[in-house]
Amino acid sequence: MAKMTEIRWHARAGQGAVTAAKLIADTALSAGAYIQAMPEYGPERTGAPLKAYTRVSDQPIEVHNSIKTPDIVVVLDETLLDIVDVLEGIKDDGVVILNTAMTVADARKKLNAPESVKVAAVNASDIALSTIKRDIPNTPICGALAKVTGVVSLDGIKEHLKTTFGKKFTQEIIDANLTSVDRAYEEVQE
Repeated sequence: MAKMTEIRWHARAGQGAVTAAKLIADTALSAGAYIQAMPEYGPERTGAPLKAYTRVSDQPIEVHNSIKTPDIVVVLDETLLDIVDVLEGIKDDGVVILNTAMTVADARKKLNAPESVKVAAVNASDIALSTIKRDIPNTPICGALAKVTGVVSLDGIKEHLKTTFGKKFTQEIIDANLTSVDRAYEEVQE
């Protein structure tokens, strides 16, 4: 039986969720998995809520729609919790990874997450500000996702970052992003 993991990303435009969805998919592809990554948003403007999706499977993926029952939900902006039902359709044994300074207990309460849903919290924005000097939490949140879910490996993310970012960014920016991934991997609370 095929094993497919579906990830739904919630963010605001400009936070890098579409890039993160693609980074996880491409990292999984490099490890031999079948993948999909796609955005879903209306008129593109910085700060507008958006969703992105990633599918990772050990078999070819034959569905091509948005993800309604995710295994994993990643939230890059906790202000969305007041306006979007990020837990909509999450599987009973699902995982939520939230970019927040809250404790896991406080995040669980704010999300009103059922006990069967695993909640993880990491201050990806703080990590991004201290490493890459911009509040773009996408690369740190990928490090947290690797630790909490194991969908992709930390080394796989870092190798893929080096390859893709090496084509368009300075070594200083690449190193800062690699540091942000490592820090989130270490600092995520479950």
